[in-house]
Amino acid sequence: MNTIKQQGFHPEIFSYFLGASGGPKWFSLAGLDRVLFPEWFKNVDHQIHVIGSSAGAFRAICAVQNDPLSAINRLATSYSTTTYSDKPTPAEITRKAEALVEEMVNSEGKKEVLANKRFKAHIFVAKCLGATRREHKFSQLSGLAMSAAANAITRKNLGRYYTRCIFSSPNTEFSVKDPYQLPTEHYELNNENIHNALLASGAIPVVLEGIRDIAGAPQAMYRDGGIVDYHFDLEFGPEKGLVLYPHFYPKPIPGWFDKGLKRRVAHQNSYDNVVMLVPSAEFVASLPYGKIPDRKDFEQLDATTRIKYWQTVLQETDRLGEYFMKIASDGSIVDKIKPLPFVQRQNV
Repeated sequence: MNTIKQQGFHPEIFSYFLGASGGPKWFSLAGLDRVLFPEWFKNVDHQIHVIGSSAGAFRAICAVQNDPLSAINRLATSYSTTTYSDKPTPAEITRKAEALVEEMVNSEGKKEVLANKRFKAHIFVAKCLGATRREHKFSQLSGLAMSAAANAITRKNLGRYYTRCIFSSPNTEFSVKDPYQLPTEHYELNNENIHNALLASGAIPVVLEGIRDIAGAPQAMYRDGGIVDYHFDLEFGPEKGLVLYPHFYPKPIPGWFDKGLKRRVAHQNSYDNVVMLVPSAEFVASLPYGKIPDRKDFEQLDATTRIKYWQTVLQETDRLGEYFMKIASDGSIVDKIKPLPFVQRQNV
């Protein structure tokens, strides 16, 4: 708050942009994505790190292309209109994901990502060390159960089963400080690994096939970055600027296995320099079914109903983008910023 009070709210105070895991939940933020990089950040002359896991990684790779608006719209259209057979296999879902990624970032888009000097992408992926490294469904379920049990004791135990892997745009310095000191490895994005890094970051265990081997990284099984970093509990460096974090929930959940652990909240140090942009409860209530989209919609709604619902949400969220641009422009956003309603000072 001190930085904003002293300097005001403008793009120059931010050095980081954060995108959470959450599948189609990100549709509720599409209106913000359509204005933040295409308009608000457009003329910044300093480097901004665009960080994401799973769906957040997809958004990140859109943001760092030369035409971020077209890229995010391609992602939104492709993702929202995806259909599957009545009982899709991981192989079918994976093939659809591959087509989505190719639509989102083609060969020219890859060049743009790698050449972008201002906006640098950082894709978070989980390297599997235990039973989840196997493709057999029973092995994955067994590995997930062991991971969940170990994580319930302390999040530090995740290091026995996963390594955080961060695939970053070239020619940039980027670091993370983890209160749980989970093992972390850094690799460089290149023309050969962008697609597989993205696919791995969104490869939900059991639902999609994992990515076995990513160019430029050790031979291993790579899966959803949200397993370790679902909504993030990290400090980013080396720049001292603030973190802009559009999020569909007002309270971030550190890792995938923490969703049922009410006591497991993010650390204060991880969010001291974070500004979250969160849709209000009133806005969410105004959406069809009174909620934001989620993966259960695939099971609970027929394809025609689901697609109409999701595309309605995508259109309605433009109101969020318009509202943000208005209050950011006239400065009234400063008066609307409130302290974050969560804090944790000890590792559990």
